[in-house]
Amino acid sequence: MSTTGDYERFFPYEEPYPNQRSAMGEIAEALDEQRDVLLEGAPGTGKTLSALCPAVEYARRTDKTVVITTNVHQQMRQFVSDARAIVHNDVDSIRAVVFKGKSSMCHIDVDYQECQTLRDTTRSLVDKERERTQLREQATALLDEIREGDDGAASARTAVTDELESVTSEIEDLSAGNICEYYHNNLTETDSTDAFFEWLFDDVRTAEEVYEYADERQLCGYELLKEGIEGVDLVICNYHHLLDPAIREQFFRWLGRDPDDIVAVFDEAHNIESAARDHAGRTLTENTLEEALTEINDCEDSRAEPATNVFEAFLTALRRTSDDSFGFGEREQVTSEWYDLTITNTDRRDDLTLEFLKQYEGRGINTEIDLARQLAESIDSQHETAYKNGETATRKECQSLQAASFLDAWMTDNDTVDTHPIISVRRDEGTNEVYARAELYRCIPRSVTADLFDEVHSSVLMSATLRPFDVAEDVLGLSDPVQMAYDLAYPEDNRRTLAIKTPALFSSARNDSDTQRIIADTLADAARFTPGNALFFFPSYAEAERYATQLRQHDAVFKPVMLDESGTETEPLRQSFVDHSGSVLCTSLWGTLAEGVSFDDDDARTVAVVGVPYPHLSERAEAVQNAYDRAYSGQKNAGWQYGIEIPTIRKTRQALGRVIRSPSDYGVRLLIDKRYTQESAEMGKYGVRGQFPPEERAELIDVDPSKVQFALLNFYDDLDAYDGAVPSPSP
Repeated sequence: MSTTGDYERFFPYEEPYPNQRSAMGEIAEALDEQRDVLLEGAPGTGKTLSALCPAVEYARRTDKTVVITTNVHQQMRQFVSDARAIVHNDVDSIRAVVFKGKSSMCHIDVDYQECQTLRDTTRSLVDKERERTQLREQATALLDEIREGDDGAASARTAVTDELESVTSEIEDLSAGNICEYYHNNLTETDSTDAFFEWLFDDVRTAEEVYEYADERQLCGYELLKEGIEGVDLVICNYHHLLDPAIREQFFRWLGRDPDDIVAVFDEAHNIESAARDHAGRTLTENTLEEALTEINDCEDSRAEPATNVFEAFLTALRRTSDDSFGFGEREQVTSEWYDLTITNTDRRDDLTLEFLKQYEGRGINTEIDLARQLAESIDSQHETAYKNGETATRKECQSLQAASFLDAWMTDNDTVDTHPIISVRRDEGTNEVYARAELYRCIPRSVTADLFDEVHSSVLMSATLRPFDVAEDVLGLSDPVQMAYDLAYPEDNRRTLAIKTPALFSSARNDSDTQRIIADTLADAARFTPGNALFFFPSYAEAERYATQLRQHDAVFKPVMLDESGTETEPLRQSFVDHSGSVLCTSLWGTLAEGVSFDDDDARTVAVVGVPYPHLSERAEAVQNAYDRAYSGQKNAGWQYGIEIPTIRKTRQALGRVIRSPSDYGVRLLIDKRYTQESAEMGKYGVRGQFPPEERAELIDVDPSKVQFALLNFYDDLDAYDGAVPSPSP
């Protein structure tokens, strides 16, 4: 039998990075002990292979499947690259697949429910076609027996031909309905599907490659993947395949694995918290309620009246509560983006629930919601039948089922500790009308993630910014995980981390002209004394635009200044930035460039985080804080720390990690705000220096704004980094 140390045979390169061998060994031991792992490793230190090699070895040895997942596109590409390196290493026959959702792989662009119906109808058709073939063969054989004088063959053949006629009629009916030709080919063209699986497992194929291959051959690549992933060694996928309970159950079934047969590896695991909230939330709009009422109006069913009672009462309550929640002039400012309205109360149920109870007139809300659900399930079944029979061109979505399911959850969950009721509004761009939606917002993700980590055999959660581990453990619902932290083991002489003593950029101080001048001058010095590209992160896109404008007008800046704006495609801008030998890029720390994107070597030499980029303190952020305060009532400032401060410092550390990606790389990292300096100890909970891990705090050097130019000059000049003339400091 293999031993724990055999994982090194899967390592595809000559020599591990610093700390990589140690991490692989500790993870291998943890998997043998069926324990979860929290792994923090500095960016660029090979965390993926540190987890992947021992996980794949363990899975092969114990007949399990490794599922490695991320919510960052670039990391997905890195997973594919690492998996290919392992597969091409020729040490073992590894079967690996990349799995994406149906929406990105469907050749005829139908939704999940419609696809499911098409699949069932198409399979029924193929089954009947096969039955017809068998009956024809039987009829031919019986005809031969009749010719040979078998007296009983004639009556038997009559029975077969009668059945054949019936099956042929069924085939005609099914063919007249809705089917998927791509899936039909999956079921009937055996040679093509065999060739697909041979091609699939000859390498690690991306979802885009699978789509292209299948499309050229008129096959459904998504369904082929579902059929082909059973028992594979490694699956690369998105977060939602594990975080959404319903999808997870199906996904494991396709894998042919029980949850205990899964080793789950989460990359960028600091994002699990927010991703889990997104998957746990539920919403219901005015439009859906209106469509639900239309759907049940024509039903000759005794359950239609109770369904109407609850749907109309909730719709009226939703409209009245949203109208009453607007402040003076607030409604006119609503755009096409969802805008939250406050409906909660400290001493009673939320306003929407109270209005719902006021508007409702019936025999009992819970009873009538249950009857509404029963009716909706019946309607949904009718939609399914109509689509299968070709009576409708598309598979209708049952709006009353959505409404009934939501109302059931609303009345059950909206006053629990980890759930926050919200009304949001938006303006319809077509009609210019403002409409509302009700939402159950999940505040504490462990209600979603604890079951996952309890079900699977073991999990590895890795990130460059997971600490403090005890918070990650509490928030996600992990039980006694192995904790591993590896700092940046590259040469210290190749990096400097400076905390700049500028004024604290509280939101109230951002418009101060003197503060803006100090920040702009500091950034100008950083840009001028950087031999190459400089990457600047700000608390928001608005602040990024403010300082991009000031830098373009600054006398000391001679480099092109690029701006990343909200709502624009980032990748072309990133590519243009790295293609320049000397430029500045201003972006938001809450944008897509702050994590999961590498700026290796000359791509960026200096990175700066301006201010402490706390998220906008919206009602949702406050709800998260309040939920953590209630859940950890014995811990001072738990809501602030868990909900605001720790996620913000993780984002800051992620941004700093965009540079220094290899042992030979070098650069400067700037934290521009006195809350990062030693003076922050006097600022109470707003001083954040103490939230950095000890080894990172030890590297922080406090610098006055006027001295930044000298700090960068000395660092880069010592490394002989300037190509040509060395810039001269300003007096």
